[in-house]
Amino acid sequence: MCGIAAIWGRAPVAADLYEALSILQHRGQDAAGMASCSQGRMFLHKGGGLVRDVFGAQDLVGLQGNMGIGHVRYPTAGCHTLREAQPLYVNSPYGIALAHNGNLTNAARLKRELFDVDRRHINTGSDSEVLLNVFAHELFKNSRPRLTAEDIFRSVRGVHRRCKGGYAVVAMINGHGLVGFRDPNGIRPAVLGQRRTSAETEYMIASESCALDVLGFTLIGDIAPGEAVFIDLTGRLRRQRCSRKAQLRPCIFEYVYLARPDSIIDGTSVYQARMRMGRKLAARIESEWPDHDIDVVIPVPDTSLTAALE
Repeated sequence: MCGIAAIWGRAPVAADLYEALSILQHRGQDAAGMASCSQGRMFLHKGGGLVRDVFGAQDLVGLQGNMGIGHVRYPTAGCHTLREAQPLYVNSPYGIALAHNGNLTNAARLKRELFDVDRRHINTGSDSEVLLNVFAHELFKNSRPRLTAEDIFRSVRGVHRRCKGGYAVVAMINGHGLVGFRDPNGIRPAVLGQRRTSAETEYMIASESCALDVLGFTLIGDIAPGEAVFIDLTGRLRRQRCSRKAQLRPCIFEYVYLARPDSIIDGTSVYQARMRMGRKLAARIESEWPDHDIDVVIPVPDTSLTAALE
């Protein structure tokens, strides 16, 4: 479980990304990081601990540029080291920074394949670094002298062919723009929002809609299973379904435990989902144990408060 965010704006985005990661802090407290891009240069800062401990005022000033990505980490693969804090970066092709929420089930095989066939070295035990290098290699294969949206979508299709498991991804390609995509089963959530300004429209991708709400972004909808979105340097948004086998099979744990109750995931209110689960549980107890002597229902942890009240 991790939290991801990406913003394409008309002004520096570091402060907004900081706010977004703070809202998504419940998804990971082990490490936090941000990467931004300005005038052909990438700026990266990450560290261990909570968002408020990793980023100071000077760190945010140093993260220049009107597009960036961020990540809060709860390690489910690899180990507890700062080397695996995200975003992760690879310089070829173009320069790519990537943040990932999910798990690859075939990471070990892909790691060998990347070394033996693609001639890419993986330096950590992180499956996110594996995914980054698969995406980078697909971009290298599919790109022309000038990278186009179709090249990016073709590369995401290559990721879907090679990577198995759950992944919601935001990536930043130096000199080109922001990319977001989701695995063909939509296991991990990713939402897309927009914010109208006097200078046109800004876009945001995040793990949960609560991050959009706080920053004044309007929820456009979810990134669909197998879909990719690309926001270029001019702010033009393009979307494409990149998997023919896409089918929504979300992780129920998002609704039970991981997500904030004020979020909407795949069109479903997390709060309402927990209320309905509580009613179903109460009805089952009544049918299977009608003469129960239950005096109190104790929610463990706090995410079950809604269900317990029902």
